[in-house]
Amino acid sequence: MKASDYRSFADIWEARATIRTRPRRLVEDDQRLIYPLSRQPLVLSATFQRECPHLRDFALVQSLYKFINDVVIFETEIVDRTARRIAKDRFAVRFPFACRYDAMTVVVDEDYHALVAMDFLQQTIALTGIEPIELPGEIELSRAIPAALAQVPEDLRDALELICVGVAENTLTDDVAAFARDDSVKPSVKGLMADHLLDEGRHSSFWARLTRIYWQAAPQAEREAIAQVLPVFLSQYLTSDIQQLFDLGLIAALPVDETVRQALRAEVCGLAYPISQQHPLLGNILRFFRSSSMLESPCVQRALHDYLPGETP
Repeated sequence: MKASDYRSFADIWEARATIRTRPRRLVEDDQRLIYPLSRQPLVLSATFQRECPHLRDFALVQSLYKFINDVVIFETEIVDRTARRIAKDRFAVRFPFACRYDAMTVVVDEDYHALVAMDFLQQTIALTGIEPIELPGEIELSRAIPAALAQVPEDLRDALELICVGVAENTLTDDVAAFARDDSVKPSVKGLMADHLLDEGRHSSFWARLTRIYWQAAPQAEREAIAQVLPVFLSQYLTSDIQQLFDLGLIAALPVDETVRQALRAEVCGLAYPISQQHPLLGNILRFFRSSSMLESPCVQRALHDYLPGETP
């Protein structure tokens, strides 16, 4: 795909962007869950079920707060930064005006998503009376992107940043989709996720197309240098360290005996997914590398060999 072949989604954005078309989502005072059980394995653990099932809603509310906090960090500190520099033509990889216009719509969307998430957090606090425990000040990408950028020459850092954000946006889209399909949660939560998904589907395609434009025009030496660093990025992005620290903080906040806490800590420490072909996010990540054409390159195939089940570089 050449830059000259790019077609803007401006008309679709004008007609469908959630900032233009969606009402405010108001959290309901009903008996449905505020966060899916499947997304917080702690509450499904044997110890939790046996010793403190009455604390389920507290744990799920705190998990929602972390999810919202993660969204705000991701949208405003990660995606916004890259999209804004592309939109303002301050990016080392140059793109035509149509791409830069669409990048500015991404900025608007992402900041609006953060605003809506913050509104929902305040509504939840008001409804439940549950204040957030200490929330993480960073997400996995906060570590993964700088770690990867530090491994390439300065003139390749914007290109690598583009790819990292593209991976993350395509991963988030499937993550939000699974959330939006869960019928156990409140309609407002599902609606919030469905609204987010409507925009993120457009964004994931945008980042894949921009990555494809860059990758197909990139010299082989640049491709080789970037490919070598992809495992560094993935090893940081796919860790569960931050989630585990949050879960341990959540356990510390539970009004239970210390023996129960110790048992819960032991179970939480066994919940992490190995960083391997079985990691649940890997399928989405590999789809991005295929849709952006990166996986057609032998250097990328070699770099991702350990993540490619049944494929030979």
